[in-house]
Amino acid sequence: MNEEQPAQPNKNDEDGKGKPSGLMEKIQQLGQTNVPQLSQDSNIHCLTIIGQIEGHMQLPPQNKTTKYEHVIPQLVAIEQNPKIEGLVVVLNTVGGDVEAGLAISEMIASLSKPTVSVVLGGGHSIGVPIAVSCDFSYIASTATMTIHPVRLTGLVIGVPQTFEYLDKMQERVVSFVTKHSNISEEAFKDLMFAKGNLTRDIGTNVVGDDAVEYGLIDGIGGIGSAIRKINELIEIKKQSDEKEGLIQ
Repeated sequence: MNEEQPAQPNKNDEDGKGKPSGLMEKIQQLGQTNVPQLSQDSNIHCLTIIGQIEGHMQLPPQNKTTKYEHVIPQLVAIEQNPKIEGLVVVLNTVGGDVEAGLAISEMIASLSKPTVSVVLGGGHSIGVPIAVSCDFSYIASTATMTIHPVRLTGLVIGVPQTFEYLDKMQERVVSFVTKHSNISEEAFKDLMFAKGNLTRDIGTNVVGDDAVEYGLIDGIGGIGSAIRKINELIEIKKQSDEKEGLIQ
Protein backbone atom coordinates (compact mmCIF):
# COMPACT_ATOMS: atom_id res chain seq x y z
CA MET A 1 0.00 0.00 0.00
CA ASN A 2 1.46 3.34 -1.08
CA GLU A 3 1.73 6.01 1.53
CA GLU A 4 0.98 9.60 0.58
CA GLN A 5 4.20 11.54 0.04
CA PRO A 6 4.58 14.88 1.82
CA ALA A 7 4.43 17.93 -0.43
CA GLN A 8 7.82 19.14 -1.53
CA PRO A 9 8.63 22.85 -1.21
CA ASN A 10 8.79 24.82 -4.43
CA LYS A 11 12.47 25.44 -5.05
CA ASN A 12 11.67 28.31 -7.35
CA ASP A 13 10.16 30.30 -4.50
CA GLU A 14 11.88 29.22 -1.32
CA ASP A 15 14.40 26.65 -0.17
CA GLY A 16 11.95 25.07 2.30
CA LYS A 17 13.29 26.98 5.28
CA GLY A 18 11.55 30.25 4.68
CA LYS A 19 14.54 31.72 2.85
CA PRO A 20 14.30 33.09 -0.72
CA SER A 21 15.88 31.00 -3.47
CA GLY A 22 18.96 32.19 -5.30
CA LEU A 23 16.88 33.62 -8.15
CA MET A 24 14.51 35.49 -5.83
CA GLU A 25 17.40 36.82 -3.78
CA LYS A 26 19.06 38.25 -6.90
CA ILE A 27 15.83 40.01 -7.86
CA GLN A 28 15.41 41.43 -4.34
CA GLN A 29 19.01 42.51 -3.88
CA LEU A 30 20.12 43.51 -7.38
CA GLY A 31 16.84 44.12 -9.21
CA GLN A 32 17.85 41.68 -11.95
CA THR A 33 17.97 37.95 -12.52
CA ASN A 34 21.38 37.72 -14.16
CA VAL A 35 24.65 38.70 -12.58
CA PRO A 36 27.95 38.81 -14.53
CA GLN A 37 29.08 35.25 -13.83
CA LEU A 38 25.69 33.89 -15.04
CA SER A 39 25.44 35.95 -18.23
CA GLN A 40 25.81 33.11 -20.74
CA ASP A 41 23.55 34.18 -23.59
CA SER A 42 25.18 37.56 -24.30
CA ASN A 43 28.68 38.97 -24.48
CA ILE A 44 27.41 42.33 -23.19
CA HIS A 45 26.49 43.06 -19.58
CA CYS A 46 24.11 45.88 -18.64
CA LEU A 47 24.75 47.72 -15.37
CA THR A 48 22.04 50.06 -14.09
CA ILE A 49 22.74 53.10 -11.90
CA ILE A 50 19.36 54.22 -10.57
CA GLY A 51 17.89 56.34 -7.79
CA GLN A 52 20.33 57.69 -5.23
CA ILE A 53 23.90 56.44 -5.01
CA GLU A 54 24.30 55.18 -1.46
CA GLY A 55 27.54 55.79 0.41
CA HIS A 56 28.71 54.69 3.85
CA MET A 57 25.40 55.66 5.46
CA GLN A 58 22.35 53.51 4.69
CA LEU A 59 19.45 55.49 3.23
CA PRO A 60 15.81 55.06 4.34
CA PRO A 61 14.05 51.99 2.89
CA GLN A 62 11.63 54.06 0.80
CA ASN A 63 14.55 55.49 -1.24
CA LYS A 64 15.52 53.77 -4.47
CA THR A 65 19.27 53.34 -4.24
CA THR A 66 22.34 52.04 -6.01
CA LYS A 67 24.57 50.45 -3.39
CA TYR A 68 28.29 50.51 -4.06
CA GLU A 69 28.75 47.20 -2.22
CA HIS A 70 26.61 45.65 -4.98
CA VAL A 71 28.13 47.49 -7.94
CA ILE A 72 31.83 47.09 -7.12
CA PRO A 73 31.77 43.24 -6.94
CA GLN A 74 29.83 43.19 -10.23
CA LEU A 75 32.52 45.29 -11.90
CA VAL A 76 35.24 42.95 -10.60
CA ALA A 77 33.26 39.96 -11.94
CA ILE A 78 32.80 41.67 -15.32
CA GLU A 79 36.55 42.26 -15.61
CA GLN A 80 37.33 38.61 -14.73
CA ASN A 81 34.63 36.92 -16.83
CA PRO A 82 36.05 36.11 -20.30
CA LYS A 83 32.53 35.65 -21.72
CA ILE A 84 31.68 39.31 -21.10
CA GLU A 85 33.28 41.43 -23.81
CA GLY A 86 31.60 44.77 -23.18
CA LEU A 87 29.67 46.79 -20.59
CA VAL A 88 26.68 49.12 -21.08
CA VAL A 89 25.95 51.45 -18.15
CA VAL A 90 22.39 52.81 -18.01
CA LEU A 91 21.92 55.85 -15.76
CA ASN A 92 18.80 57.41 -14.30
CA THR A 93 20.11 58.81 -11.02
CA VAL A 94 19.74 61.91 -8.87
CA GLY A 95 23.35 61.57 -7.66
CA GLY A 96 24.34 60.84 -4.09
CA ASP A 97 27.51 60.11 -2.14
CA VAL A 98 30.58 61.70 -3.76
CA GLU A 99 33.17 59.11 -2.71
CA ALA A 100 30.95 56.15 -3.61
CA GLY A 101 30.19 57.72 -6.99
CA LEU A 102 33.85 58.42 -7.68
CA ALA A 103 34.79 54.87 -6.66
CA ILE A 104 32.30 53.44 -9.18
CA SER A 105 33.52 55.91 -11.83
CA GLU A 106 37.17 54.98 -11.33
CA MET A 107 36.40 51.26 -11.52
CA ILE A 108 34.44 51.64 -14.77
CA ALA A 109 37.19 53.83 -16.26
CA SER A 110 39.86 51.25 -15.35
CA LEU A 111 38.10 48.26 -16.98
CA SER A 112 40.08 46.70 -19.81
CA LYS A 113 36.87 45.93 -21.72
CA PRO A 114 34.92 48.41 -23.91
CA THR A 115 32.30 50.45 -22.05
CA VAL A 116 29.40 52.65 -23.19
CA SER A 117 27.07 54.72 -21.01
CA VAL A 118 23.61 56.07 -21.76
CA VAL A 119 21.82 58.69 -19.65
CA LEU A 120 18.04 58.21 -19.67
CA GLY A 121 15.89 60.59 -17.65
CA GLY A 122 18.68 62.09 -15.59
CA GLY A 123 22.32 61.72 -14.66
CA HIS A 124 22.63 64.38 -11.99
CA SER A 125 25.36 65.44 -9.57
CA ILE A 126 27.83 62.58 -8.99
CA GLY A 127 26.08 60.73 -11.82
CA VAL A 128 28.01 63.00 -14.21
CA PRO A 129 31.43 61.37 -13.49
CA ILE A 130 29.88 57.91 -13.86
CA ALA A 131 28.38 58.86 -17.23
CA VAL A 132 31.69 60.17 -18.61
CA SER A 133 33.79 57.30 -17.18
CA CYS A 134 32.94 55.05 -20.14
CA ASP A 135 34.75 54.91 -23.48
CA PHE A 136 31.74 56.49 -25.18
CA SER A 137 28.70 58.21 -23.69
CA TYR A 138 25.17 58.84 -24.95
CA ILE A 139 22.34 60.95 -23.56
CA ALA A 140 18.67 60.97 -24.52
CA SER A 141 17.54 64.28 -26.01
CA THR A 142 15.05 64.73 -23.13
CA ALA A 143 17.46 63.68 -20.38
CA THR A 144 19.14 66.21 -18.08
CA MET A 145 22.34 66.49 -16.04
CA THR A 146 22.60 68.80 -13.03
CA ILE A 147 26.08 70.20 -12.42
CA HIS A 148 26.54 71.88 -9.04
CA PRO A 149 29.19 72.33 -6.32
CA VAL A 150 29.83 69.61 -3.75
CA ARG A 151 27.56 69.91 -0.70
CA LEU A 152 27.38 68.40 2.78
CA THR A 153 24.24 67.58 4.72
CA GLY A 154 23.90 67.15 8.48
CA LEU A 155 26.24 68.41 11.16
CA VAL A 156 29.19 70.38 9.78
CA ILE A 157 32.14 71.57 11.88
CA GLY A 158 32.57 75.23 11.00
CA VAL A 159 36.35 75.41 10.71
CA PRO A 160 38.54 76.35 7.72
CA GLN A 161 39.73 72.74 7.36
CA THR A 162 36.16 71.61 6.59
CA PHE A 163 35.89 74.00 3.66
CA GLU A 164 39.35 73.06 2.44
CA TYR A 165 38.29 69.41 2.47
CA LEU A 166 35.16 70.27 0.48
CA ASP A 167 37.22 72.22 -2.03
CA LYS A 168 39.66 69.32 -2.50
CA MET A 169 36.78 66.87 -2.94
CA GLN A 170 35.27 69.17 -5.54
CA GLU A 171 38.57 69.35 -7.40
CA ARG A 172 38.63 65.54 -7.57
CA VAL A 173 35.24 65.59 -9.31
CA VAL A 174 36.24 68.38 -11.70
CA SER A 175 39.53 66.65 -12.53
CA PHE A 176 37.86 63.31 -13.28
CA VAL A 177 35.13 64.80 -15.47
CA THR A 178 37.49 66.96 -17.53
CA LYS A 179 39.92 64.04 -17.95
CA HIS A 180 37.26 61.66 -19.27
CA SER A 181 35.24 64.05 -21.45
CA ASN A 182 35.80 66.82 -23.99
CA ILE A 183 34.71 69.69 -21.75
CA SER A 184 37.36 72.10 -20.49
CA GLU A 185 37.92 72.72 -16.79
CA GLU A 186 36.96 76.37 -17.19
CA ALA A 187 33.70 75.55 -18.98
CA PHE A 188 32.78 72.88 -16.42
CA LYS A 189 33.39 75.24 -13.50
CA ASP A 190 31.34 77.94 -15.23
CA LEU A 191 28.42 75.51 -15.35
CA MET A 192 29.04 74.44 -11.75
CA PHE A 193 29.03 77.96 -10.31
CA ALA A 194 26.49 79.61 -12.61
CA LYS A 195 23.87 81.69 -10.80
CA GLY A 196 20.17 81.82 -11.57
CA ASN A 197 19.85 78.48 -13.37
CA LEU A 198 18.71 76.64 -10.26
CA THR A 199 16.16 78.09 -7.87
CA ARG A 200 17.86 79.71 -4.83
CA ASP A 201 21.03 77.86 -5.69
CA ILE A 202 24.06 77.78 -7.96
CA GLY A 203 24.64 75.28 -10.72
CA THR A 204 23.30 74.39 -14.14
CA ASN A 205 20.69 71.95 -15.42
CA VAL A 206 22.02 70.77 -18.80
CA VAL A 207 19.60 69.13 -21.26
CA GLY A 208 20.68 66.41 -23.72
CA ASP A 209 21.67 68.50 -26.76
CA ASP A 210 23.45 71.07 -24.58
CA ALA A 211 25.45 68.32 -22.84
CA VAL A 212 26.77 67.21 -26.23
CA GLU A 213 27.44 70.79 -27.34
CA TYR A 214 29.49 71.47 -24.19
CA GLY A 215 31.53 68.32 -24.85
CA LEU A 216 30.36 66.66 -21.64
CA ILE A 217 28.66 63.77 -23.47
CA ASP A 218 29.75 62.27 -26.80
CA GLY A 219 26.40 61.93 -28.58
CA ILE A 220 22.60 61.89 -28.55
CA GLY A 221 21.10 58.43 -28.44
CA GLY A 222 19.34 55.74 -26.48
CA ILE A 223 19.81 52.08 -25.69
CA GLY A 224 19.84 51.07 -29.38
CA SER A 225 22.69 53.47 -30.10
CA ALA A 226 24.55 52.20 -27.03
CA ILE A 227 24.27 48.54 -28.12
CA ARG A 228 25.44 49.34 -31.65
CA LYS A 229 28.39 51.33 -30.28
CA ILE A 230 29.47 48.68 -27.79
CA ASN A 231 29.42 46.02 -30.54
CA GLU A 232 31.55 48.32 -32.68
CA LEU A 233 34.05 48.86 -29.84
CA ILE A 234 34.17 45.11 -29.11
CA GLU A 235 35.00 44.41 -32.77
CA ILE A 236 37.72 47.07 -32.77
CA LYS A 237 39.25 45.56 -29.61
CA LYS A 238 39.19 42.07 -31.14
CA GLN A 239 41.01 43.31 -34.24
CA SER A 240 43.55 45.13 -32.06
CA ASP A 241 44.16 42.03 -29.93
CA GLU A 242 44.60 39.89 -33.07
CA LYS A 243 47.25 42.27 -34.39
CA GLU A 244 49.08 42.13 -31.07
CA GLY A 245 48.91 38.34 -31.05
CA LEU A 246 46.69 38.14 -27.96
CA ILE A 247 44.04 36.16 -29.85
CA GLN A 248 45.05 33.12 -31.89
